[in-house]
Amino acid sequence: MSRSPVDPVPLADDARCPCGTGEVLGSCCAPVLRGQRRAATAEALMRSRYTAFAVGDIDHVMASWHPSTRPLRSALEESLGEESRWLRLEVHRTEQGGPFDDDGVVEFTAHGKREGGRFRLHEVSRFTREDGVWRYLDGTVQRDGR
Repeated sequence: MSRSPVDPVPLADDARCPCGTGEVLGSCCAPVLRGQRRAATAEALMRSRYTAFAVGDIDHVMASWHPSTRPLRSALEESLGEESRWLRLEVHRTEQGGPFDDDGVVEFTAHGKREGGRFRLHEVSRFTREDGVWRYLDGTVQRDGR
C-alpha cells in the first residue's frame, strides 16, 4: 500500500533518527523538520533532508531546497509517492559547510529498497547558506559503483 506523500510517516521523538547519527529523532532531525531550529551545518541539513525523504515530509524537502534550483512540488510529490523505503545513510565526506561557512559539499550514499530490490544513491551535494539558513543547491549523482 502506497502512502500519500503529503502525509508524513509519524515517528516518535524517542525513536532512532533515520539519518544514522545514532541519536533519537527528538534531539536530532525532528527540531529542524519542525522549524524549531535551523541546521547548523550543511551536513546537518543534508541529514534532515534524508530524514524528510525517509518519512515523506515534503514540506521540509521543499523548504530546504534553494529557490533557484527547487523543482515543482508536483514533481517531488510524484517521486515521493513511489514505493521506496530508505534504509540507511552513509556520509563519506564534507568540505566546508560549517557554522561559519557560506558554502559546503556533502558526499553521501543513501541506501533504499523498492519493488525489485535494493538500490543506492551516491551523490555529491552542494549547499549554500544565506542569511544564516542552509539550503540544498544541487547534487551530482556518482556512478562509480560505490
